[in-house]
Amino acid sequence: MEDDQNEIAASGLLAVPEPEWEQARLRSQVIGRLAERDPVSLAAVDEAAMQLGISRRRVYVLMKRYRQGSGLVTDLVPRRSDGGKGGARLAEPVEQVIRELVRQRYLTRQKRSIASLHREIVRACAARGLPAPARNTVAARIARLNPVEVGRRRAGPESVRPLQSAGDEVPVVETILDRVQIDHTVIDLIVVDDRERQPIGRPYLTVAIDEFSRCLVGMVVTLEPPSAVSVGLCLAHAARDKRPWLEQLGVDADWPMSGKPKALYVDNAREFKSEALKRGCEQHGIAVDYRPLGRPHYGGIVERIIGTVMEQVHELPGTTFSNPVERGAYDAEKMAALTVAELERWLVLAVATYHGTVHSTLGQTPAGRWAEAVASTGPPATTANPSAFLVDFLPVFRRRLTRTGFVIDHVHYFANALKPWIARRDRLERFLIRRDPRDISRIWVLDPEGAGYLEVPYRALSNPAVSVWEHRQALARLRERGASQVDEAGLFRMIEQMRTIAETAQKATKRTRRQRQRRTHAGTTTPPTPALAPPVPPTDLETVGRPVARFEEIEQW
Repeated sequence: MEDDQNEIAASGLLAVPEPEWEQARLRSQVIGRLAERDPVSLAAVDEAAMQLGISRRRVYVLMKRYRQGSGLVTDLVPRRSDGGKGGARLAEPVEQVIRELVRQRYLTRQKRSIASLHREIVRACAARGLPAPARNTVAARIARLNPVEVGRRRAGPESVRPLQSAGDEVPVVETILDRVQIDHTVIDLIVVDDRERQPIGRPYLTVAIDEFSRCLVGMVVTLEPPSAVSVGLCLAHAARDKRPWLEQLGVDADWPMSGKPKALYVDNAREFKSEALKRGCEQHGIAVDYRPLGRPHYGGIVERIIGTVMEQVHELPGTTFSNPVERGAYDAEKMAALTVAELERWLVLAVATYHGTVHSTLGQTPAGRWAEAVASTGPPATTANPSAFLVDFLPVFRRRLTRTGFVIDHVHYFANALKPWIARRDRLERFLIRRDPRDISRIWVLDPEGAGYLEVPYRALSNPAVSVWEHRQALARLRERGASQVDEAGLFRMIEQMRTIAETAQKATKRTRRQRQRRTHAGTTTPPTPALAPPVPPTDLETVGRPVARFEEIEQW
């Protein structure tokens, strides 16, 4: 790939300071609603100017930037030259005074007025030799605060009950992608590696469920415990058109459910509160709501659907079942036969079967419910640039640039486009880098100005594309051999050896089976020729069982 094709225009989400990000997020909410109108009344412009604490002229400037942009929060991040005449930026020390006094004086049960707060801010600024902000500027800062939190701090929890959802019912959703639930589960199945066909453990499944249609809109299978990475990958999978992915898997199935959710509904686990996920969702206009603590039924939809799919997994070889009583004397490791890729293909077929089965609560199939909504409101918005969308949710590394590029986990990365940065690397801070754990043959490097990501491949282009899990497995093998230091060449030699062993074993097994079949057809009783390697369990999905349509027993929820 040519260097000039490797750059992804990106947001540099984590490079934006928190005060500027919050300002841009508020601007995006207010200006976004305004920019959708045609024409825009003068009264609406003045109302937006009052909410943001800026001039009318500045509102028109921001509307133009929003309409010319991509509908992202970073379209409205304050530019370096912002803050001149008509601008709304205050010096950081003044902002700090406002934040401190709002917290200490305004958010209290004493319920001070904005006028009283402003007088204190003026006195504090004068004592520190700072210019005092205008009263409407202070009012604008307060207007940005969460009204539930303001009410709770100033009048107690009972005062904000009307602002929250009533009773114990989750607020109603009106159409597809209004709210999507994401959750994880460990799969009741032991998988094998795709090289040596040896058991490697139980994988994890992360799914995204559309509440309105009960359709699965996203799915990812990993060998790592649930993390912000698996959440980001699942969200990126939900937002993309799945046809190219299905073709790559070689699965003949329909999965038309795709689009960017308006809101995510998740539990309070740590992986759902990462900075990368928070800013990525804000950047793309996706709200994140958390289930109330102590109320597990709020996540019932996603958990029931996961349970339904897991019932089908128990029919596969290598299943661990749900508990030891069910498992009995069944040897899951000995019977394990599917790789992660084969399990993923099987799960796609299971999802397609589920989508086409009548759901007892809906009274129709999830696929039919989705199709009706699309016919009524039009197809949902998908991401125009799947690669850039994915990058916004990938895990982050920070590394310094060297003469030979970047080094991550003993792997070197280099591109000619790095040369201008290499020449002044001593004056540059550590770079923000993102990497897809499913394919570490490339990384995305945020340029020093935060304007975009540059795709940087392996320095040694002959090295094969591998996943981070395969990479770690090779590292572990090298350490078992007593290697005191790991070098990149040795690492990839190990991976190639592992692949060669598996390929040789597979060829020998296929040859032995063909010979046995020929002897059977000829009616001979000649002893079979010994295999060069232990027989490999069958891998054809037809031999391990396709998912069957047993979803008519789906419980009510």
